[in-house]
Amino acid sequence: MRIWGRTGQTNGKGGTWQVVTTDANGFNDYLYATNLIQVLKLNLGESPFYNNWGIPAQQSVLTQLFPDYYTFQTQKQFRQYFVSLAVSKVASPTPTYDITAVTHSGTVIQESIPA
Repeated sequence: MRIWGRTGQTNGKGGTWQVVTTDANGFNDYLYATNLIQVLKLNLGESPFYNNWGIPAQQSVLTQLFPDYYTFQTQKQFRQYFVSLAVSKVASPTPTYDITAVTHSGTVIQESIPA
């Protein structure tokens, strides 16, 4: 499998596209972690392939209410790909999510993702 992810972004701009593939041991953990991050950054209905993926982030900024239901649905969609997965909101003015995932190789991934 293969997916593209962007590294080195600042405020959603710039960065370099990097390919993420299955690792040498056959695990897709980083591939699914990259995909999870991209889904959390998608606006609801923005994906050309999956209309139920994404978070209504722009509406959340306007209403100042976090999209807890959509965050839970995204976690539910991706938890099958990890040993353990937790996606939680961060109390900040903009929608930001903390991801803690334990991969099948035993690596712990912890990231803070601004939507």
